Amino acid sequence: MNDASMPEQVPVPCTILRGGTSKGVYLHEADVPPAGPRRDAFLQAVMGSPDILQINGLGGSRLITSKVAIVKRSLRDDADIDYTYAQVVPDRNVVSYAGNCGNISSGVGPFAIDSGLVPACEPITEVRIFNTNTRKILIAHVPVLGGRARVGGDFSIPGVPGTGAEIFMDYRQTTGAKTGRLLPTGNVTDRLTLGSGQSIEISLGDAANPCVFIRAGDVGLTGSELPLRINEDAGLIALLREIRGRAAVLAQFCTAWEEAETRSPSLPLVVLVAAPADYTDMNGGQVERGAMDLRARLVFYNKCHESMAGTGSMCTAAMSCVQGSIVHEAAQASMGGGTLRIGHPLGVMQVAVEPEPGTAGASLRYRRLGFGRTARRIMSGEVYLPAGLMAD
Repeated sequence: MNDASMPEQVPVPCTILRGGTSKGVYLHEADVPPAGPRRDAFLQAVMGSPDILQINGLGGSRLITSKVAIVKRSLRDDADIDYTYAQVVPDRNVVSYAGNCGNISSGVGPFAIDSGLVPACEPITEVRIFNTNTRKILIAHVPVLGGRARVGGDFSIPGVPGTGAEIFMDYRQTTGAKTGRLLPTGNVTDRLTLGSGQSIEISLGDAANPCVFIRAGDVGLTGSELPLRINEDAGLIALLREIRGRAAVLAQFCTAWEEAETRSPSLPLVVLVAAPADYTDMNGGQVERGAMDLRARLVFYNKCHESMAGTGSMCTAAMSCVQGSIVHEAAQASMGGGTLRIGHPLGVMQVAVEPEPGTAGASLRYRRLGFGRTARRIMSGEVYLPAGLMAD
């Protein structure tokens, strides 16, 4: 018999925060069940998954609006905050902790400062973030005003309306994030033989998150395609799924490419690259060739990203400095000045990249590797969840 005195739902404190071009739910680790099936069920309930519309939760029905940051004060000497990233897939019974999200990471510093986990120091507070997914340190340089993270500013990023205060995210310490090496196979390029007999050249890199880079032309694209065109091409998605799966085998994430969808559904990310060219963005604006160093279309969970994942931009930038890589080939005609300009479906993203002098290839290190983002706290309150999810 049900106990009528027991509540059916329980409130859990949460914050909805836009970080970069993503939006997520930020939670204190003390309010979340321990890692395991209960945590997965808890996060799915928060977002309303699995349901393509996520009508019964806080998710926004897209991968970029169904993300979670779990945060606590760190006990490490080299970090202020421990941060776990979770991707709750809207229409699949999947919660992935395999990698990190650069956009959601950019909201961790402001969340920590405004929550009192890190003392505010004007004008810039440096927040050292230990990402538990990749076990790497990120450093967020967060503008502060009046004891809180600044929101207003004149920095703009494609894919986000208006402007905001720039948060610079330092990713220099994230090479080999999941595999331990910038070049997981030790090779600048590798050649895959597909089930059809087709042979395709790739570059596999690992900085911030592992990515497999493919020439857009090698899979029948120009490099200017928008997400809808890519997502509706079932044959193309199947081809990219196989390439990603075979790259996952090379990275030792699984033993057979067909297992990648279950054993490593998010990594490596797929990045299609092409040399600069004029194109029309998702808002109908014209992006000129001279505004970019290369074009990129990033595919994750078999869907094209509406812009460019932060971690994907970091791996792209890192690999642009590796001579002979597919990224370097696409960008070398126009790259220079310590900045890589990536043309994506919503415009052009600028990232900082500068190799350490005297380093190259698999041993390449970076003097600068990072990007600017903006973040904004949208809501703080409570999300109501079924009481059974919180029961011991």
